[in-house]
Amino acid sequence: MNGPRLAAAEEPLVRWDWVGDHTDDITELFWEHVTLTVVAVGIGFALSMVLALVAVRWRWTYEPLAGVCSVLYAIPSLALFGILVSIPFFGLGFRTAEVALVGYTLLILLRNIVAGLDGVPDPVRAAADGMGYEPWRRMLRVDLPLATPAIVAGLRIATVTTVGLVTVTALVGEGGFGDLINDGLSRDFSTPIVVGTVLSVALAIAFDVLFVLAERLLTPWSRAGRTGRRPQGATP
Repeated sequence: MNGPRLAAAEEPLVRWDWVGDHTDDITELFWEHVTLTVVAVGIGFALSMVLALVAVRWRWTYEPLAGVCSVLYAIPSLALFGILVSIPFFGLGFRTAEVALVGYTLLILLRNIVAGLDGVPDPVRAAADGMGYEPWRRMLRVDLPLATPAIVAGLRIATVTTVGLVTVTALVGEGGFGDLINDGLSRDFSTPIVVGTVLSVALAIAFDVLFVLAERLLTPWSRAGRTGRRPQGATP
């Protein structure tokens, strides 16, 4: 009577032989997870940039735009996927997963882009206008570069959030490491659950580090300012 229970109790948390036998599957799910994340954040960033430029140009539009994005962000992921799947145009698959994922990035990115653009000092804008910069040229050459730290911060948050949400999209047939987690839960088998969870966290950390490095490359003046600042009490 106690034999099967004892065997189940001695089951290791991770069976490395199973991991070795499923390396190709794990690699495929890795690229699926990366693709879902990058496409969602990329589309979300493009849409948010357009919305942010509209909101900065016509300030009265910001609250309605942010309100719509807030409503999308507030919908529970399972409910949103359920709504999309019930629409014939979407159904199961990549399209449904991406629509939901993009929707969750908009509020984060819109707020950070607008905050970054609003943070550009007025004297800097005035100086650029005095040098004859047209509005669109000033936006590209002055406003957006100075807003880069806030924009990258938004991208970091949106990307890490999306990496986590991608695991939920396994419910609509496109889940990356979420497929491993679902497989483990359905069979009461801990190995794929642990592997899927650990790799999802590792991927989120990797994306976060990449954005930190990207910000350092895109804003060299910020490093120059920090290294050029003399500590208090230092002798000349």
